[in-house]
Amino acid sequence: MRLLVLLLGGCLALWGEDWLRFRGPNGSGVSQERNLPPEFGPKNRLWRVSVPMGHSSPVVRGERIFLTGVENDRLVTFCLKTTDGSLLWKQEAPRPRRDVFDKRNNAASPSVSAEDGNVYVFFPEYGLLSYTSGGKERWRLPLGPFDNFYGMGASPILAGDLVILICDQTRGSFALAVGKNDGKEKWRKSRPEAVSGHSTPVLFQQQGGPLTILAPGSFRMDAYQASTGEVLWHAKGLASEMKSVPVVAGNRIYINGYNLPENDPGRQIPVPPFEEMRRHDKNGDGALQKEELPEGRAKSFFPYLDLDRNQKLDEGEWGFFVQGMAAENSLLAIEPGGKILWKFHRGIPQLPSTVLYQGVLYMISDAGILSTLDPQTGALHKQGRLRSTPDRIYASPVAADGKVFFVTEAGFVVVLAASPEQTTLSTSPLEEDVYATPAIAGGRIFIRTTQALHAFGAKP
Repeated sequence: MRLLVLLLGGCLALWGEDWLRFRGPNGSGVSQERNLPPEFGPKNRLWRVSVPMGHSSPVVRGERIFLTGVENDRLVTFCLKTTDGSLLWKQEAPRPRRDVFDKRNNAASPSVSAEDGNVYVFFPEYGLLSYTSGGKERWRLPLGPFDNFYGMGASPILAGDLVILICDQTRGSFALAVGKNDGKEKWRKSRPEAVSGHSTPVLFQQQGGPLTILAPGSFRMDAYQASTGEVLWHAKGLASEMKSVPVVAGNRIYINGYNLPENDPGRQIPVPPFEEMRRHDKNGDGALQKEELPEGRAKSFFPYLDLDRNQKLDEGEWGFFVQGMAAENSLLAIEPGGKILWKFHRGIPQLPSTVLYQGVLYMISDAGILSTLDPQTGALHKQGRLRSTPDRIYASPVAADGKVFFVTEAGFVVVLAASPEQTTLSTSPLEEDVYATPAIAGGRIFIRTTQALHAFGAKP
């Protein structure tokens, strides 16, 4: 009997891994699941169910899938059964305001975070909420309103007994820790350099060291001590507006960031200092109105640079513009303490995060250019287009079972063999647009489209 219990425990660990947060185990996008389908068509589709509008990614705990959405103008969290997609429960959150979102974003973009028995939800138009896995509300914490040009997008994560949320916005960015059992604020730390970010943090812990939260933001990534919020170290060299999730492997951290084509090395445009720009201050108020600016990037980007929305740029806002144009589009390998080990500058994505799987680092650009790299040196193995037909990509890649899975905006699922050579195993159309990152759990892959949630796996 003892041997049977050990064998069953090993099988559950190998075959029943949960996907408890955005991008799965510590945001890596990697699962230990096996026997996943090599192609995605009717013969491997276990079920499809219509779901409310939303871009949040599926989160899976045991036989339950957790998602958020906007249904009939209501903010809802809902739970589906993994076996057939049937609805187990649905809960409505308050919606005291209506935020303005970029067309690629919406009011239900952040994914939930789950653990045994409980789930944690962030709606930018309300705040944080917690439910039991059976749908009973545990607590709620109003937050905001927020001021993010594109709308908020980062998801909450769990760090021990804390729920961690990074709230990067145009002004007043902060990192927040809330008690997971009572919803009470435990600490809040200002992030004065961070502007309009969307990166979900990950956890990091060196041997013998404290649990740390890695939170990318404008120009830098901060490492917060989870228990206190103290910044233990930071790494510089990031883009001005971060959206991707860091990937941790041993004592290395990989993070990609992209702003503009002009942020590629060799294409950067020097920006004069504010003192030099004062000659354009025709009304002498010490600031720069849009009509006072010469033609160029500053004038065309004026709404993004006017952080306090007062229709003029002060010295601090101009300094952000200077820093933003000087930043480099890059994939960085960073060691604890903030030292940059190597940089890579070609085909950098703005939205999709990287995935490190079986010794290869995979990076897909928004335009569908795939790079496979050596994670130790940053050397490029191969770079090429994922599909022969150009297609945008918003979802991050995920990997398991010797395969790497990509989903395009137009709904094509592309499966590659795990290797530097980028060997395509299959390309399958879902015929529905996709913005959410897939989840892998229980021998299945769950893909949320703009219309439905699909479950794929080996049929009995």
